[in-house]
Formats: sequence, C-alpha cells, structure tokens
Amino acid sequence: MELLNSWAAAFNNFVWGNSMLVLLVGGGLFFTIYSRLTPFRYLKHGFDLLTGRYDDSHARGDISHAQALSTALAGTVGMGNIAGVALAITAGGPGAVFWMWVSALVGVSTKFFTCTLGVMYRRTDPDGHVRGGPMYVVMEGLGKRWKPLAVLFATAGLFGTMPAFQANQLTAVVREELLPNFAMVSSPVVNWGMAVVLSIVVGAILYGGLTRVATVASRLVPSMAILYLAMTAFVLAQHLPELPGLFAAIFNEAFNPKAVAGGLAGVMLIGISRGVFSNEAGIGTEVMAHGAAKTDQPVREGLVGMLGPIIDTIIICTCTALVILASGAWQHAEGMQGVELTMGVYRNELGVVGQILLSIQVLLLASTTMFTYGYYGERCFAFLFGEDAAKHYKYFYIAMIAVGCTFTLDFVFNVMMGMYALMAIPTMLSALILAPKVMAAAREYFAGLERG
Repeated sequence: MELLNSWAAAFNNFVWGNSMLVLLVGGGLFFTIYSRLTPFRYLKHGFDLLTGRYDDSHARGDISHAQALSTALAGTVGMGNIAGVALAITAGGPGAVFWMWVSALVGVSTKFFTCTLGVMYRRTDPDGHVRGGPMYVVMEGLGKRWKPLAVLFATAGLFGTMPAFQANQLTAVVREELLPNFAMVSSPVVNWGMAVVLSIVVGAILYGGLTRVATVASRLVPSMAILYLAMTAFVLAQHLPELPGLFAAIFNEAFNPKAVAGGLAGVMLIGISRGVFSNEAGIGTEVMAHGAAKTDQPVREGLVGMLGPIIDTIIICTCTALVILASGAWQHAEGMQGVELTMGVYRNELGVVGQILLSIQVLLLASTTMFTYGYYGERCFAFLFGEDAAKHYKYFYIAMIAVGCTFTLDFVFNVMMGMYALMAIPTMLSALILAPKVMAAAREYFAGLERG
C-alpha cells in the first residue's frame, strides 16, 4: 500500500505543477479580460434564469436550468467544501484559502465559456436524449483531428469521477463519528458494511438516469446548503472579534514566501488545486450536466453555470475555512484528515447537535456527489465505448465504492486530483480556441436581451 500511495502522490505532484497553474488561472484571467467582465456584469440575469422565468418547455434538453445547476453543484458541494477545505488548510495554512478564492473568481469566467460551449456543441442521441461535455465540444467544435484531446478527457473522466473519495470520507464519518463507542464493531466490518449500503443506494438512483439524479439533487442540495450556512453563521457569531484577524492571516500567508507547504508557490498550488476540486471550474465535468439543460440559448446556460464557483467556493468554502481557522484545530490536527477535522471542529463548537447535523449533511451531500459522478463517468464511458456498452459501466462504478471504503484517503485523493488535472487540459484548450465563438453568441444574446 505504501508503494501505491507514493506512486499516486508522485503522479498528483507531477500533473499539478506550475504549468497547470498557468493553464487554469491564466486561462481564467484571459476569459475575464477577453469578455470584458461580461459574466460579472450579468450576474443578476444569471440568478433570474434560475427562477424558471426564461425556461422553454419546447427547447431541446432533459433538465431545467435550476436542475442543471443543482446537478453540477451536487458534484461539488459536499466533500469539496467540507473535507477539501480542511485538507487545503492543513497542507497549506490560511494562505491556501486566498488562492481558493482566486480559483473561484477566475472560475466564474471559465465556467461561462465552458458551459456555453457545452450547449453550443452537443449531440442528440437516437433516443432523443441530449449529451454534452468537453469531448463533444472538441469533436464538434474543433473537428475529428482533435479527437485525441476528447479521448484524453473521457479517459481521465472515467477515473477522476470515481466515487472513491466520497465513499472513503462517508465511511470515515460513520466509523469515527457515529460509531466511535461501539468497540464490537471493527473497522473492516464498518468499511465493508458501508460499501454494501452505498452500492445499493447509489445504484438505485443511477438506474433512473439523469432525470432522477437531477430531481434528487435539486431537492437535497439547496436545503442542505442552507442548513450548513445556518450552522456556520451560528459558530462564527461566537468568534466575531476574531474574524478580522483571520482574514488578515489569509491575505498575509497567501503571499508569504516562507509559508508552509513549499513556500509561496506551494501554497498557491495547494489552494488552487483544492479550489478546483471544490468548484470544478475548467475541469469540464460540470459541462456534462449543463450540456443536458433544456434550452436553445447556449449563453443562458453559461450564465447559470458561472454561478457555481460563487455559491460553492466563495460562499460555502469560505464559511468552512473560517470555522476551521477560528477553532485553531488545524494547527494541532494530530493525524485527523479531511472530513474528520471538520467534523471535530463542529462537534467542539456545537456539541452533539452539531455533530449529528453535520453527519447528516455529509451523508446526503456526499451521496448526491456520487449520483452525479456516476452520470459523468457513464457519459465518458459511452463516448469511449458506445451507448450500448454504457449500461455495463454502472457495475464498474458501484464496484469502485468498495475501493473507496477500504483504501487510504491519501491514495484515493491523489489519484482523483491527478485525473482532475488531466481533464483540465482538453477542457481549457478547447475553450481557449473557441472563445471567439462564445463571445459572438454572447453579443447576439445580450443585444436581444436589451431590445426586450
């Protein structure tokens, strides 16, 4: 196992180098400047689209704007916000939070471009279902000679959207938080018991297709997010005098050349990689959800998609970060990783009520993430091997739950993060090349919007 862990860590460190930082942050800055802040100027219209006011029941697609965003958020809100932030802070200190914010701000523009392209270049199957994603953007937008990029995305997507990390952290919650006093229940029993339960639940949802995934996500994600924000607000209210100092530490450590985790460059890479893990901007997974939206206006879905980093990272991740920093627990975690650290903080701050409420949220949000990832992985599998073969993918996906429940966190997380980086290459390159197409469509759409 130690050898596997070292290989996974080496792979993750290699792909998350300076070049990936330039691609994601530099690309996001390019989109922001090239669009002349268009995504930020139309934030209100993006939120208006979620109300259903602009929905067209006759448009191509399978799910509404709100369901598409909920599905995409189901893949990000949860472990990325609760466990990913804890991992970022323990590895990179307070400064990592600043670089998570940077990834989110440039991610707004990135998602506007990638999600617009997801609708602009999508396919309709013979059965009438609409399919979107970076692999189709590459094939339809750039042409068949670029197919290796599409294959790279789909191959990395098969492994980057595995449920192993979520299953691992869910098992940790049950083992460490819900069953810590049951000595007769050994860790292997809990691990394999969780593998069986999660396999049954996830399988039942996945066999209902995207519509069922979107329905579950649109009901669970908003309510759980609101509950989490309410809990966080209650905790932070007890630490109001400390908040200015916490923000000062975040900014100071972000530019401290002597910071932990390899100095300034190390903190930047940790913050940006964990931020991307949280909001998926530039990775391309969310494009598969937004690409199935019921709309004939690609720009509309770009405006909806760009709201993800704001909700996910700027709001929810910041709340988690402030609670962890205010508690001071990150400085003496004593081996606690990811969700265990966050759970411990909320247990200390809110007592058994906080422990139970956060455990419920982790269970539900991580489950919705696995539902969404199952759809993403199936789309990647179908692209590589055909729609007829896609039905077999679910068995493979469910088997991977057992891997997550029984393998170590470091191995699971490093493999997943490494695959995220590989997915970003075709997603960002295709978006950069096709950026003029997006802006042409945006000018036409907003001109019509202003005319009423």
